[in-house]
Amino acid sequence: MYLCIFNRKKYMTTITAVIITQNEERNIERCLNSLDGVADEVVVVDSGSTDRTEEICSRRGVRFVSHAWEGYSGQKNFADGLATHPWTLSIDADEALSVGLRRSLLRLKRKGMAPDAVYAVNRLTNFCGRWINHCGWYPDRKVRLWPTGSARWEGEIHEEVRFEGTRRTEVLEGDLLHFSYNEIDDLARRQPRYYRLAAAEAAAAGRRAGIADIMLKPLWTFVRDYVMRGGFRDGLAGFVVCRMNAHYTFMKYTTLREMQSCLQEERQGED
Repeated sequence: MYLCIFNRKKYMTTITAVIITQNEERNIERCLNSLDGVADEVVVVDSGSTDRTEEICSRRGVRFVSHAWEGYSGQKNFADGLATHPWTLSIDADEALSVGLRRSLLRLKRKGMAPDAVYAVNRLTNFCGRWINHCGWYPDRKVRLWPTGSARWEGEIHEEVRFEGTRRTEVLEGDLLHFSYNEIDDLARRQPRYYRLAAAEAAAAGRRAGIADIMLKPLWTFVRDYVMRGGFRDGLAGFVVCRMNAHYTFMKYTTLREMQSCLQEERQGED
């Protein structure tokens, strides 16, 4: 009996869950509830919330740190640096572990995690009360669990995590539930920021947008997501998502072309 207890303690792996927040009173408690019993430490890095985010976190006894906004990657890198346990679980405030994913993580903690591996999850997004299983939104696979100190975030939109050395990726069973869009307006409000950042990144990489891109790529986006990726199976919500995906593509390339024109005018002015 004593040997069994000793072995369980010896091989049990501990996790720090890391979350960045700003005015997340609607979501943060659901996120924290899902981490109960899975995370051995929860670190919340907040960038100036004016709602009840801090109050909710304080009531739950998490480690709450205020830090000025550095951009998505910068903020996440700062937050990851505060983890004190051997493994880091990165989760957004508007996400929550499903029952199946909780089971997978608890099972993984018991058996021990492979030091040369990182762990990915399938993210399932809720749009206006409906789970989107197609449209190119699922499975939205993300690496979210890794050895502490081995990762660094890069990029300012659709930020990605990079790792030191070569690591194999294992996919955990269960979904990471994403409660990002409660209303259609939520998606519409966020898109301008995202397509401007995407256009700026494309411009910085030397990419160009022609009239054909502006005219044809949005149409291709809709056909791909609604027909080829089965968005029609998600009903009216699927149609709206695919239409908004096409609009995003149109605005990204339109904005990129405007940036090209401005840059060209500046160069002509210098001449």
